[in-house]
Amino acid sequence: MFGMEDGTVSIFGLVFGVAASAADSRTVLLAGATGAVSAAVSMMAGTYLDVSTERDRAQAAIAGEQRKIDTLPEQEAREVRDRFLQAGFTPADAETVTAIIQRTPGAMMRNETAFDLHIGDSTGQNPWVQSIWMLVADLFAAFVPVLPFAFLPLASARRASLVVTALLLLVLGVGRGVIGNKNVLVTALQTLAIAAAAGAAGLLVGTLITGRISG
Repeated sequence: MFGMEDGTVSIFGLVFGVAASAADSRTVLLAGATGAVSAAVSMMAGTYLDVSTERDRAQAAIAGEQRKIDTLPEQEAREVRDRFLQAGFTPADAETVTAIIQRTPGAMMRNETAFDLHIGDSTGQNPWVQSIWMLVADLFAAFVPVLPFAFLPLASARRASLVVTALLLLVLGVGRGVIGNKNVLVTALQTLAIAAAAGAAGLLVGTLITGRISG
C-alpha cells in the first residue's frame, strides 16, 4: 500500500511538472518512465536495507537474550515474575506462572521476545521477498500516471492521466481506511489531497521554469 501510494504521488507530480512545459507526449513519457523506474528501484533498495537491518537487529537481540537466560536463569526468572506482578498478578500466581514458564522448553525465550524485546515477525521476514514486492507495487502504481502519454496526444493524455491517477488513489485511500479501520471517506480524501499537492507543486515548478526559460 505504501509503495503504491508513494509511486503514484511522486510520479504524478513529476508528470504534471514536465507536462506543463513539454511540447509533446513523448517528452513526458520519457521523463515519467525514467522517474518511475528510478523511484521503484530506490524503494526496492530502501526496503531491502530496512528489512535486512531490522532482521539482523532482532536476531542479535534474541541471541543476547538467550545468553542471559542460559547464564543468569534466576535473574531472568525474577524479571519475569516482577513483570507479572506489575501486570496485577498476585505474588502466588506470578510465582506459579513463572515456574511453569521456566520448566517449559523455549517458553522463557518466547516470553522475553514478546514482552521484553518487543520483537514480532521481523526475524522471519525475507528482505528479498519484501523488496521485490515493493518494487512491483511501486512500479505498477508509478506507471499509472505515465501510460496515457504513451498512447494519447499531450492534451488528452493530461486529462486521462489525471482521471486514472485519481481513481487509483481513491482505491488506495479506501483500502488504507479498511486496513486501518478508519473512515474510508477521510482516508480517501487525504490520499487525493496529497496527490493534488504533489501535482500542484510539479505544475508550479514546471510553469516557473518554463517562464524563466522563455523570458
